[in-house]
Amino acid sequence: MNIGLKTVSAAELGLTKALGASLLADAPLRLSVLGDPALLRGEKVGLFCSVRCPGDLILRAYDYAKKLRDDGVTVIGGFHSPVEKECLRILMRGTQPVIICPARSLANMRIPREWRQGIEKGRVLLVSPFAGSQKRATAELAQERNKFVATVADRVCFIYTTPGGTLEGLANELREAGKPIIALP
Repeated sequence: MNIGLKTVSAAELGLTKALGASLLADAPLRLSVLGDPALLRGEKVGLFCSVRCPGDLILRAYDYAKKLRDDGVTVIGGFHSPVEKECLRILMRGTQPVIICPARSLANMRIPREWRQGIEKGRVLLVSPFAGSQKRATAELAQERNKFVATVADRVCFIYTTPGGTLEGLANELREAGKPIIALP
């Protein structure tokens, strides 16, 4: 499979309706992708966790990631916080699709070998709504990325949100918008 960087329109991916009704102030019309963009067409669960997470929730999060993996559920996320990173490691051991959304452009990004192998197998997709000039992740880009992930996901799971934090704000926005939110089992 050719894993070269491509730019595709939101319309080509069937995301026009989702992005049109999104929380994003300026919904992206074009996205950069590495991998099979068709992975965006299936049912997706968005996974979020604040950087600081209580210990009792960490083990439950890992169990949930194993369940999603074993059930073949497509998971989408930024996989930036420590708990999200470990969930990604668990998900990468499966065969189900995984969609990774960095908080930066994909241009000139170093792709870990494990991700590259998943892209080559057609089960991992990297997607970014950011222009090539956004070469470093920032807190602002992470917030926009999280809104993008929440918009594209069919359902979302917040493992933990820091009270008063940006993820808690996003969870509240999604609740008000009627987005299905999954409780951590």
